[in-house]
Amino acid sequence: MPDLRYHTLDVFTDRPFGGNPLAVFTDGRGLSTETMQSLAKELNLSETTFVLPPQDPANHFQVRIFTPAAELPTAGHPTVGTAYILARQKMIDTSGDVASIRFEEGVGVIPVELQLSNGIPTMIRMTQPLPTFGPRFESVEVMADMLSIDPALINANLPMEVGSCGVPFLFVPLRNLDAARKVRLRQDIYYRELSDFATQHVFVFTQEVENEGSTVHSRMFAPALGVAEDPATGIASGPLGCYLLRHGLVSPEGGTAKIVSEQGIEMGRPSFIHIEIEEEGGEIKRVRVGGQCHYMGEGRFDLSSTHVDGT
Repeated sequence: MPDLRYHTLDVFTDRPFGGNPLAVFTDGRGLSTETMQSLAKELNLSETTFVLPPQDPANHFQVRIFTPAAELPTAGHPTVGTAYILARQKMIDTSGDVASIRFEEGVGVIPVELQLSNGIPTMIRMTQPLPTFGPRFESVEVMADMLSIDPALINANLPMEVGSCGVPFLFVPLRNLDAARKVRLRQDIYYRELSDFATQHVFVFTQEVENEGSTVHSRMFAPALGVAEDPATGIASGPLGCYLLRHGLVSPEGGTAKIVSEQGIEMGRPSFIHIEIEEEGGEIKRVRVGGQCHYMGEGRFDLSSTHVDGT
């Protein structure tokens, strides 16, 4: 077995105990998929990542991403946080003001840009796949029951619509902060209504915000992934920005719409996710999502005397 050391950090925040916690194993060589999944379940964070050599030497690393229940083809805070740890551990060149790296993930190659100060990242942005949009959830009454709120608190002037930049989410527009604070997901209705739907990841948002500088206030629920609620969802934030642009809720300046999503506030883990949507001729050309990170610590697993991978 490799030396199973890992680092922990908080992503999409500049301080401890905010943002979304992440564990990063910087050397995942020799680990089976089953062991990676077991380690992610043991840590029980929203996501855990494992860094491997790239399959294509034109790229820098392969990154595999696990929730406690499943492997994901891509994700936001794991991509941003893994890049931060690789820079902090000097596993990439941090001698300049900017570093660019390429991760191989389940959806393909993900470019990541790091802005640096004295070798430490101050802002990390990932480029996400271009958006696709899927079916709409038609019943406001059923969704209101699922979220434990009055149907009038869902903004029926906007669609409840699936959007994806690699992972699909069902976006549900709410009228105000009071609605967002009241949401309590009923898992019985959730599984009944979404088990055969295009996605089981529910993302609610409102344009009424708590913090100056924020554009939207957000919450995300994905019990099917083992994540009851996520304090910061980077891979949902790209399609969120595309949804806002698509439905005229934000306008690009100089060809780019800049958005800040505040998330995790109800969980006591405030997160701030920066979204940039580049548009040309009414067509989205690039989606970038980023933020800051705060290093928390490191640990080690000892599996030397444990039956692992059937041995």
